[in-house]
Amino acid sequence: YKGKKYVGFFFYPMDFTFVCPTELHAFQEKLAEFEKRNVALVGCSVDSEYSHFSWLQMPKNEGGIQGVKYPIVSDFSKSISESYGVLAGSYAPDENGNWICDGAPVAFRGLFLIDKEGVIRHCVINDLPLGRNVDEVLRMVDALQHFEEYGEVCPANWSKGKDAMKATEDGVADYLSKH
Repeated sequence: YKGKKYVGFFFYPMDFTFVCPTELHAFQEKLAEFEKRNVALVGCSVDSEYSHFSWLQMPKNEGGIQGVKYPIVSDFSKSISESYGVLAGSYAPDENGNWICDGAPVAFRGLFLIDKEGVIRHCVINDLPLGRNVDEVLRMVDALQHFEEYGEVCPANWSKGKDAMKATEDGVADYLSKH
């Protein structure tokens, strides 16, 4: 995707769980909105590709993710989760050099908005029981793209079509005088 698309790269804890399918379906329901903004969605968990495949075959009304069309990456080794700083629990080698996990060996609900040059421009990490708001992800995409197009920064609670401001003392003073 580098040089061509933005990427919404998100981690979820595990296949066949509870909050996770609600998130994957929520991203799928907004897939056209991401595509309109030139954003590729990619999901990732510590499950194997075989687990992903099985879950993709399971109907939604049975807790599955059938119908999800964006790629889901297997991070069975947990190296991607570790690299992005979303691996839950702590890991240390035992006396034999084997890695031992203290805590859940899964990824937190991390989301990384990556620009076309491969730079992470936004990230948020939720604890395991806390689902994401997909509309907030779209709002952050809009804010980043607004900044890139117009050079204006996006204040608190900004949304597409609302006033942004110049990143100067005069810009903030002008904005605050109107809001």
